[in-house]
Amino acid sequence: MPATKVVVNIPGEVAYNVRIGAGVLASLGQSMRNVPSLAGAEQVLVITDTNVGPLYLSRAKASLAEAGYHVSDICVPAGEEAKSIAVIGEVWEAMAALALERDCVVVALGGGCVGDLAGFAAATYMRGVQVVQVPTTLLSMVDSSVGGKTGVNLTAGKNLVGAFKQPAFVCADTDVLATLPSREWACGCGEVAKSALIDGDEFFFWLSDQAQAMAARQADVVAEAIARCVVFKADVVAQDKTESRGVRECLNYGHTLAHAIEKLSGYGTYSHGHAVADGMRFAALLGESLVGTPAELAEAQAQLLDALNLPALDWKATPENVLETMKRDKKARHGQVRFMLLEDVGAWKLVDVDDATILRHLQTYFAGK
Repeated sequence: MPATKVVVNIPGEVAYNVRIGAGVLASLGQSMRNVPSLAGAEQVLVITDTNVGPLYLSRAKASLAEAGYHVSDICVPAGEEAKSIAVIGEVWEAMAALALERDCVVVALGGGCVGDLAGFAAATYMRGVQVVQVPTTLLSMVDSSVGGKTGVNLTAGKNLVGAFKQPAFVCADTDVLATLPSREWACGCGEVAKSALIDGDEFFFWLSDQAQAMAARQADVVAEAIARCVVFKADVVAQDKTESRGVRECLNYGHTLAHAIEKLSGYGTYSHGHAVADGMRFAALLGESLVGTPAELAEAQAQLLDALNLPALDWKATPENVLETMKRDKKARHGQVRFMLLEDVGAWKLVDVDDATILRHLQTYFAGK
């Protein structure tokens, strides 16, 4: 199956290509040489983690070296542990010790955590160098590798320090998904479902029809789902690059509760995508009350998530603790929690919700578990 190219064209930014296909990692170096802003670079730093490095680092470095780049690498801990002030500080020091200059290129080889960390390193080292995203999880292929959000976590919450840094190129090799554990596969499916619900009827009904094939990792369905998600996200980001116009916030569907689940349960206890799926279930409940989300839509969403192996989480917390965590999230405004709610498939609304309403619906939601 030939590779697919999606062009991300964001106003005020240099357009970049997302290359999706089986085996495209082997031509990473040549693909980068074909990007004008990367063609003249000499130094490349690959940032990967302890899970991905043993699997794909040598392959990536060989392709880059074959294209004439001088390649170094840094391996960081796997998971959210890497997205810390301590680790980013070590990365900055390592980049300086390697004498990397302003024309160097950072290659993020890994999932969303590596992409966030490496992207932030590229956005800040010498006030900004080029970054290439090479996502190795379904979640990062369909979401975090596109759009330019980078960052690290603080004790107070997730992604509280970061920058917007668009990649110069994205290389999504679907072959690497073969080694993805089932938990991480379902995690990525959560973000695919989120995108389909926000995008509109065509994507949503297509995914509903293909849910079993998606869960079973059928190659053609997976490639199409990734491409659909990239096209959708690119269109949203083009309208609201820095999440300042209220458009890009639609991508936070399910994330308000999800971030609270991740923090209160301990990062890594549940995958990000599964937490988002639970957040979508809660948002549907809240939406039925506040914006008239059809009960049929809430049920169709639940059926889709179940088919993608994302059942409701067996997790509860006191509503007061959940609310307090939500209020510390970066999406809150003046201490007010904001939810992205669906009026219908493809029709959404941002709603500031008062504390009493949130507590009441959390009590109902947890009582149903």
